Amino acid sequence: MVSMFGRMLLLFIFIPMIELYLLIMLGSRIGAMPTIGLIVLTGILGASLARQQGLSVLSKIQREMASGRPPTQELVEGAMIVVGGIVLLTPGILTDIFGFALLIPTFRKSLCKKISQSFTQKMGKSSGFAYSSKHHSSFRKDSDDVIDV
Repeated sequence: MVSMFGRMLLLFIFIPMIELYLLIMLGSRIGAMPTIGLIVLTGILGASLARQQGLSVLSKIQREMASGRPPTQELVEGAMIVVGGIVLLTPGILTDIFGFALLIPTFRKSLCKKISQSFTQKMGKSSGFAYSSKHHSSFRKDSDDVIDV
């Protein structure tokens, strides 16, 4: 398992170094101005797509809540859209690919399923918050009286 320090090192040191390298290589191939134009274009296109996808997920959240179901998957997808939009605003080739991938509904739904399965497995292994119908919450004891006014 990768430590938190290793993840942060990857996130803040190695990925930006790779992004800079790729942008320099792209700039040497197509020129500085087209590279800058491409960065601006992906930022504008990404913001537009994130807005469109975000409004779509927002309407799904409202439908789920109106029908009385918790919008858990929709909330996770909404968070992914926000992350995708933010990543698209940062200049870089790898981050743009990742950001656009998060804005594709089929990719987002499959990633959402994998995240929820991973979360369910980790919570199933956890013993601290396991729910049992035999035990009551520690906030209320059986001897507590309920007084309705």
